[in-house]
Amino acid sequence: MSTPGLTPASPLKLKFPQSLAVYDDYAKAQKSVDFLADADFPVSQLMIVGTDLKRIERVTGRLTWSKVAVGGILSGLWFGIFIGLVFALFTEENLWQVLLSTAFIGATFGLVWALIGYAFTRGQRDFSSITQVVATKYEVLVEHKDAARARELLAGLPGALPDPFA
Repeated sequence: MSTPGLTPASPLKLKFPQSLAVYDDYAKAQKSVDFLADADFPVSQLMIVGTDLKRIERVTGRLTWSKVAVGGILSGLWFGIFIGLVFALFTEENLWQVLLSTAFIGATFGLVWALIGYAFTRGQRDFSSITQVVATKYEVLVEHKDAARARELLAGLPGALPDPFA
């Protein structure tokens, strides 16, 4: 059974979408769709689209050789323990011997690769950070044949009316 407006080849597309509302944050867009769902509107005819993307990078600290080394050892250690547990399933050797040896090898490789990677930056990036891509606007689209009904229902949404000119 297929949903009207959606095809198996393009589940993220509407046939003839129209803009229903534009919001500054996702929570408001989600609230409007939830409001329409509560009003028994066919929400499969809706889509929330994030637009005006921006990349945010939050600097979390300064990198030093020692911080890079510790990070490499820890990540290699966890990977080595994981590999050791997998090996332990297929061997009859002492579990602790397998875990300790793979943990040591993992920590060593983690240390070496982290230091090599940091050396290749040549001081061009001496900080750590986390990045995220976020939308600055969220547009609710509706299939054209249900647009008038959706606008009529959405007009009854208390408190969070959309800006039709945003």
